[in-house]
Amino acid sequence: MARPVIGVIGNRHIVEDRFAVQMAGERNLSAVAEVVHGLPLVFAGSPALTDIPALLDAVDGIILTGARANVHPRLFHTEPSPKYEPYDENRDALALPLIEACVERAVPVFGICRGFQEMNVAFGGSLHPEIRELPGRMNHRMPRLENGEIHPDPTVVFADRHTVRLVPKGAFARIFGRDTIRVNSLHGQGILEAGKRIVIEGLAEDETVEAIRIQDAPGFALGVQWHAEYDPQTNPVNRALFETFGAAVRDHRGLTK
Repeated sequence: MARPVIGVIGNRHIVEDRFAVQMAGERNLSAVAEVVHGLPLVFAGSPALTDIPALLDAVDGIILTGARANVHPRLFHTEPSPKYEPYDENRDALALPLIEACVERAVPVFGICRGFQEMNVAFGGSLHPEIRELPGRMNHRMPRLENGEIHPDPTVVFADRHTVRLVPKGAFARIFGRDTIRVNSLHGQGILEAGKRIVIEGLAEDETVEAIRIQDAPGFALGVQWHAEYDPQTNPVNRALFETFGAAVRDHRGLTK
């Protein structure tokens, strides 16, 4: 049986201060290949390069990954600030309508970190540019050394750092078979106000939104704030997410292709 094709969104980077490229982290690709048992296909996060209907004709599911760039504040009626740069407006311009198209066509879509935030904004929600600045919130950024540099050990950076309380009997609780999980934390932006079809299913200890689903979506349409792609090969929580996404992809493939 042919492996399902999973579209993984790319992010714009400048290499050697000269060359514009589209990049996707290998951990996302490995999660698709090793846990979903699919073929990862990186597509450009730019409407000038990627046609959404053609893309959705070519893939069986979509993963919207995390990224260095923040979602641009103008998309939720907030003034931008150099403090919260960089932005990637090309990715914004592609990802938001892509999410709506996936939901409309029942194409499984899985949002991770920035992708989770894009899902909220696509349905009219807003973000806070730096969630740790809100009263009572913890620092959700990746761990750093005393000199301010990012910790060099990825096992420390991606270690589970806080608890997420799940809605009992909700979609995520059913996936994991429990109402509480532990996750990593590597983000600045976070959900401030939920979009009109966004159902909040998981909260961190400080009430930061960590897990969402799209209400009445005909297919898989879930998002998580943490980096589930880091270790689904060994982490049972993240494995369950990717396996459930994979099952949804195969169901969609069987119905439509």
